[in-house]
Amino acid sequence: MQQVQSEGVVSAMSQATDAQQAAQELARQLLHPHLGFVLFFCSAEYDLQALGQALQQSFGGIRLVGCTSAGEITPQGYGRNCVTAVGFDHRHFSIAIELIDEMERFSLIDAQQMVERLVSGCRSNTLAPIKGNSFALTLLDGLSSREEMVLAALSAALGDIPHFGGSAGDDNYLTHTHVYFGGEFHSGAAVVVLVNTWLDFEVFTTHHILPREEKLVVTGADSALRRVFELNAEPAAQEYARHIGVPVAELDHRIFAAHPLAVRINEQYYVRAIQQVHPDLSLSFYCAVENGIVLTAMTPGRCCQTCKRCLKGCRSAWAICC
Repeated sequence: MQQVQSEGVVSAMSQATDAQQAAQELARQLLHPHLGFVLFFCSAEYDLQALGQALQQSFGGIRLVGCTSAGEITPQGYGRNCVTAVGFDHRHFSIAIELIDEMERFSLIDAQQMVERLVSGCRSNTLAPIKGNSFALTLLDGLSSREEMVLAALSAALGDIPHFGGSAGDDNYLTHTHVYFGGEFHSGAAVVVLVNTWLDFEVFTTHHILPREEKLVVTGADSALRRVFELNAEPAAQEYARHIGVPVAELDHRIFAAHPLAVRINEQYYVRAIQQVHPDLSLSFYCAVENGIVLTAMTPGRCCQTCKRCLKGCRSAWAICC
């Protein structure tokens, strides 16, 4: 286990495989008189019911949210089968949280009412004005297929408040992903966190993938299922494999990660990650896909150099990557 500190926040991690021990190690590293909130990411290999109860017990009345992941970023680098966490000092951060327990029914009206409650919760601590001093984080069930609808409603309701987040994973099993709220892990749900702070911060986005010349047009898709049947009027998996130069039989999550596809919006490329290949040679995606969109074949660049350049350009002490 290892602890890292900066102004207002403390990060910690545990490699213990026992849920009780992992929770106790995090608590030893994070608990202090001014701890007000904890955000964590954990491997789906844990006994989640046991971990949820152990975290609640170890942190007492401290609010916690988190989600399962497909690998954890730790002070020692990229980790697996562990749990990593960040503790926030209530003297620096006023934080309000909400659970969306039925993502399929979440509407713009729900989002507006939720944001009103979140803003009211942050204002109760009178740290800083909401406008210009707040950002929102959303963690979602990664297998719900409702992320875009929920995020669109939330972003509209949040207005000028920067909004970022991501989908929960499950160590690449693609079966069950969970978010944590109120002492329990939930599926088919999302957690929304509004953070208000007097510290300077900057929300940014970056990636290390570079565009290639090849274009693949989605010519047959079921957008509701995020499933593509044809690319360039050919069976999707066959056409994708041909473009990246591997046999269809070798397609798996490692190949998908090494050879991503992306859609270009203005000057930015946004990854449309492939989840799996089906026997009928169709491809399931993690993100929204629909007929007619143009996908660009991408290739990985230098991850560390890209991140360093982006962080060097950040003007604030707190840089939050989306």
